[in-house]
Amino acid sequence: MRSDGRLSPIEGEVFAVDKPLRWTSFDVVKRVRAKLAHRLGMKKIKVGHAGTLDPLASGVLVICTGRATKRIDELQAHVKEYVATLRFGATTPSFDLETEVDANYEWEHITREQLERVLKERFTGVVEQVPPAFSACKIDGRRAYKMARKGHEVELKAKQLVIDEIELLDFSMPEATLRIVCSKGTYIRALARDIGEAVGSGAHLVALRRTRVGDTRVEDCHKVEELIEYLQNCDMVMPEELES
Repeated sequence: MRSDGRLSPIEGEVFAVDKPLRWTSFDVVKRVRAKLAHRLGMKKIKVGHAGTLDPLASGVLVICTGRATKRIDELQAHVKEYVATLRFGATTPSFDLETEVDANYEWEHITREQLERVLKERFTGVVEQVPPAFSACKIDGRRAYKMARKGHEVELKAKQLVIDEIELLDFSMPEATLRIVCSKGTYIRALARDIGEAVGSGAHLVALRRTRVGDTRVEDCHKVEELIEYLQNCDMVMPEELES
């Protein structure tokens, strides 16, 4: 926002949105882009997001417009916080609810003490993680998830990431809820897979909410419809003002 209090989407604005469940990150981008293009009388305006959230996840999604899209890499690098619910005793190919259960495992042996010990010893600090096949990672220029959905075998290399904090919030087996503070590039679905293996079972993600990106918390975010209404009614700098 400019010093005169007006919004300037072309010069660049950054918004934080609470992405709804079952929306893609691009669904939010499309809604914001369409509203801005309409208000500004333009065919198209640059709008992007800093850090994809899966459709089955909700929470903080940072949206950049105009020249602020140049800040996307910077914003994506911020530390992120999630609240995730894992279900033990079963796995799925996507490591979440996008696909059906493909294997079942014993889970009754898992105790709170065992899980907390494993989280502390194996999932805190620098961690190696193989991304999910159902992810936006690229293999020879192709998105892994597109290949996986067509039934192609997908082989991805392990990546190094940092988990600053991992806390057990609730232990109601066969489910457990965790709070995770981690670096860019962390796949919480893959973390669910790895935690399941570490406690001698299987696990997949059944709920995920991104509660913070950098200093932006989910309680400070706009709902999508609130942001669209704001963009409709706010005082905005028009393209002809910037040209003059």
